[in-house]
Amino acid sequence: MIRPEDAQFHRPTSDDPLWSETNYFGLYAGQDTDRPMNIGVYGLFREPLGVLGSTVSINSRRVTMPWAADYWDAWQHLVVPQPSDLLDYSLANGLRVRCTQPNMVWDVDFSDAAAGLELHFRYTALMAPYDINDPAQDPMAAGRDLDLTWGHAYAGHFDQTGHYEGEIELRGVRTPIDCVSTMDHSWGVRAERQTSRLSWLHAHFSRDLVVHGLFDFSTAGGPDAPSALTMTHGYVLEKGQVFGLTGGGGTTDRTGFYPERVALSVVDSADRAWELTGTALTTFPWQSQPGVVGHNSLLRWEMDGRTGYGEAMDFVGLGELGEVYHRLHQAEVVARA
Repeated sequence: MIRPEDAQFHRPTSDDPLWSETNYFGLYAGQDTDRPMNIGVYGLFREPLGVLGSTVSINSRRVTMPWAADYWDAWQHLVVPQPSDLLDYSLANGLRVRCTQPNMVWDVDFSDAAAGLELHFRYTALMAPYDINDPAQDPMAAGRDLDLTWGHAYAGHFDQTGHYEGEIELRGVRTPIDCVSTMDHSWGVRAERQTSRLSWLHAHFSRDLVVHGLFDFSTAGGPDAPSALTMTHGYVLEKGQVFGLTGGGGTTDRTGFYPERVALSVVDSADRAWELTGTALTTFPWQSQPGVVGHNSLLRWEMDGRTGYGEAMDFVGLGELGEVYHRLHQAEVVARA
């Protein structure tokens, strides 16, 4: 069960210096226009080391290089402000985050005058935090395998859907922010080398209907092959009530590991089946930390005549990516011989 105090830093349960806490705010603007804008604001705090990494990304394009996006800013060695306070912090990169109601309301501001960027929004939760490690809340938590939930980095983790409202101005163009999307908070040991995969995705149809899920997948078929999704956690938010997912899966069609089309069929704790399909509007290679690539797509989702939006974030470690592309190169060499 997630409590109000879980919005704050946690006492490490390990002496591993890579103990970390994260906050991720993923949102979008202009989703009903010809320039849908995917926005990500992230902090990865390694408090035992006194440093943190922070990234801010804004992308309305199909890119495979982060610098080809509308905006990309990444810092890896910001100093954790002292006294450390995850409810109220300001960073040297221009990010200010205040949690005025723990696990319910966050105000986020980011300024980069040199790039002509002003980003300001309030996130207001539409549900209680969803604890993927609590069997009383998550039907998949009992007997879980941490290796299928992104390892011990997710030893403490919640996902939560809420309403984002604010404004972004980038290079003289102002766009209002008014969307339903999902944030998360994690705490645990986050290794530099990522050895498992994670597809973290969601579809937001309204304040009253959301499907969110975490999945594992295989890279064996290569970067352009469809891959089956194995569900590890998730929920349906319907009219303020949360139903944990109990089963199901799906398939992701890919180009260079970026999700192009995602088909899901999942079952919730009320024994209802939900079938939905998402199509990519954008692509972006988000590196939350140097050792992993999140193949990010903003998707337009369809379900029973409803249209929604949300991210698919498919994380693969650099070591595994290297092996995949090595096999691909070797196969091309053999084919040319």
